[in-house]
Amino acid sequence: MLRIVVVDDSALYRQLIQNVLREVPFVQVVGMARSGAEALAQVDDLAPDLLTLDVRMPEGDGIQVLQELKKRRSKTKAIMVSSLTANGAQVTMDALLEGAFDFILKPGSPDAAANRQALLAALSDKINTYRDSQIRRVAVRRSMIAPRPPGEARPAAVRKPTSGCDVVVIGTSTGGPVALREVLSHLPGELPIPVLIVQHMPPQYTHSLAQRLNENSPLEVVEACDGMTLEPGWAFLAPGGRQMKVTPRRPRSKIQITDDPPEHSVRPSVDYLFRSVAEVFGGRVLAVVMTGMGRDGTEGCRLLKAQGATVFAQHPEGCVVYGMPKAVADEDLADRILPLTELAAAITQHVVPVSSPRHDS
Repeated sequence: MLRIVVVDDSALYRQLIQNVLREVPFVQVVGMARSGAEALAQVDDLAPDLLTLDVRMPEGDGIQVLQELKKRRSKTKAIMVSSLTANGAQVTMDALLEGAFDFILKPGSPDAAANRQALLAALSDKINTYRDSQIRRVAVRRSMIAPRPPGEARPAAVRKPTSGCDVVVIGTSTGGPVALREVLSHLPGELPIPVLIVQHMPPQYTHSLAQRLNENSPLEVVEACDGMTLEPGWAFLAPGGRQMKVTPRRPRSKIQITDDPPEHSVRPSVDYLFRSVAEVFGGRVLAVVMTGMGRDGTEGCRLLKAQGATVFAQHPEGCVVYGMPKAVADEDLADRILPLTELAAAITQHVVPVSSPRHDS
């Protein structure tokens, strides 16, 4: 049974969330809080598994609660409840980068029944993802034999690009913002090839994520727009709610943003991008699959491997949800399985390897 505390400054919304959670199996609402201060007090008293946490509240907003939980090394995780506004998106991004498990959007329909159904679907999905992540985490810890200790990643020295890699593609979902910040902040700004990224996320939120990632990365990180030319030293994040692919090189490949249907119930989809990259670049690709729920990216990696591309998967120990990289590893598609803190150095070394020094006799 998952124990949840509902945190919102609106009594109406607290009651709505509590009523909705009563319909989610194996969930117990153990407390209600109207402010950040009350939320922290209930974490101390009740030790819940999860908070549903409003982004903006008096006496300690959602960000301050997350920062305090991190300081206390609390095991309680938070699902943020966010409004679909530009400011709401920016604050939600900050919350994810502060360690929030995930977020849902406050429904905005004038139909109360539709709002309730949307909230039930969203909360059920995130809670089931959290539950699955905890089950997988226990299974991974029991099965691991002497895992490699993660070391601090440092970019390798930048040299001329090899002829074997023309683009890096990254796919991620739950836990992705923190993982992307770690990787992109340690890649060299003069990386001689572009990086293409799919992060499962709704519209508007990817723009805020790209801004936050750009603040911490030597690369130029942008939300991708239709017609952009792939540039070395740039990272292009697929826009939420759209699909991203690449066009043939004539002479240079460009980004194409489409409204093609979702795949694996998500848009943007990792498989959609990886399939396109396989068609255009063949085996001259490094694909990286990081934390996230489900199997999105597995079939794309299969196509890339058939062309001779290289695939890295994130090590389970650092994943918020060990789903997407596990699917890749289980299919024997990963050339390397690496801790999050080693991925940036491994990417750099693969793209611009440093030759061993020659010793003349």
